[in-house]
Amino acid sequence: MAKFKRAVLIYNGNAGQKDIRKTLGECIPVISPAIEELLLLKTEWPGHARELCAKYGKSADLVIILGGDGTVHECINGLSSLEKRPILAILPGGTCNDFTRTLGIPQDIRKAAEEINGGNLVPIDVMKINSRFALNFLGVGLVTEASNNIKETEKALLGKVSYYLSAIRTMREMEPFRYKIDCDGEQFEGEAVMVLVANGRFIGTNQLPFQNIEVDDGKVNVFVIKNTNLALIRELLATDVTMGSGGPGNELFHCSGKEIAIQTEESMGADTDGEVYHETPVAITVLKHHLLVISPLKNNA
Repeated sequence: MAKFKRAVLIYNGNAGQKDIRKTLGECIPVISPAIEELLLLKTEWPGHARELCAKYGKSADLVIILGGDGTVHECINGLSSLEKRPILAILPGGTCNDFTRTLGIPQDIRKAAEEINGGNLVPIDVMKINSRFALNFLGVGLVTEASNNIKETEKALLGKVSYYLSAIRTMREMEPFRYKIDCDGEQFEGEAVMVLVANGRFIGTNQLPFQNIEVDDGKVNVFVIKNTNLALIRELLATDVTMGSGGPGNELFHCSGKEIAIQTEESMGADTDGEVYHETPVAITVLKHHLLVISPLKNNA
């Protein structure tokens, strides 16, 4: 007996035709037994996934996203404003697939599809950032400039390695900026090269080395790095400030909260889930357990 009466599968139309046929051929036979009626929808332009989710999500029991972090971000923005939100499933189909890694979803497409039949329903938090929504992170400074500096030729040829190359180039040029942060009513200010707000555990396929980042605790973690020295950053990332320990020489600041406001002296781009959708100032509200997602992880809520 099918678990879901009506499901929608949204996939990235920019993927190569041969590749997407192969991918759909691997996952659809696996998920079909769990679904009575399955509608396949291909994105045709930037922002189309958001429109499709807003239109079809309200009448579906399940929305399956086949794509990378950008497609997931668009879909979340179409689903999060719905009054009745469907269950969500994600099949990794991009370069990094960071949020699927946070959820423990296999990166093999067939194994990921099998989770739709047998995975757990897990509530996850969503970040409302100004008028948009996000799942994974928001970054100002180094992470945003690294994203902007990625060369498309490198990304096409090298995939996730292009993120490392861009970060190295950016660190050589990054100048500190002045920031003000309000974290659940507490104010902090100073100079930094990066402010990172994390709901997920992975950025650019790299797992953040902090234990207390959870997608279901109703909070986000804010990290402020004040120096671009590569050796220092390596040392900082080996120090788990979420466990109550401070960073080396006070070069890493951490707080966590439900309501975060970030200002910078001059307006700066803010990378959200891998694309620059915002400029500072930004206001972040955590919507606890806003979506239900299929995941191998157990529901600890």
